[in-house]
Amino acid sequence: MKRLAVLLVVTFASGCPAIGEVLTAQADGALLRTLDKVSGEVVDQIILKNSNIRVGNLEVTVNECRYPVDNPVGDAFARMTIQSEKFVTPVFQGWMVASSPALSSLDHARYDVWGVRCTMSSDVTE
Repeated sequence: MKRLAVLLVVTFASGCPAIGEVLTAQADGALLRTLDKVSGEVVDQIILKNSNIRVGNLEVTVNECRYPVDNPVGDAFARMTIQSEKFVTPVFQGWMVASSPALSSLDHARYDVWGVRCTMSSDVTE
């Protein structure tokens, strides 16, 4: 039992991921998908970190996008802030997980916004 306790202390102190944790790396931006529930229009847009896009009366900012080191296309974790022109406080602020969009989602009457994957600046075409 003492060996297990020492092993756990050494593991957490060394910064090694615990069982079930995912080691991630930071990307330059994210691919977002938006849905206008009224018109049915779906749009995919690449947005670089700390940039924003307009979706109707919403302003979407990607603060960070992280992806699993061992499987870069397997998932994406995007930290976003979504602000409405109608409210002072954000209508969404937090992490969205690409593989589980319902886990933490925007609750808006007209628009859906979710992260699809992380991107690098080389993915942006001008």
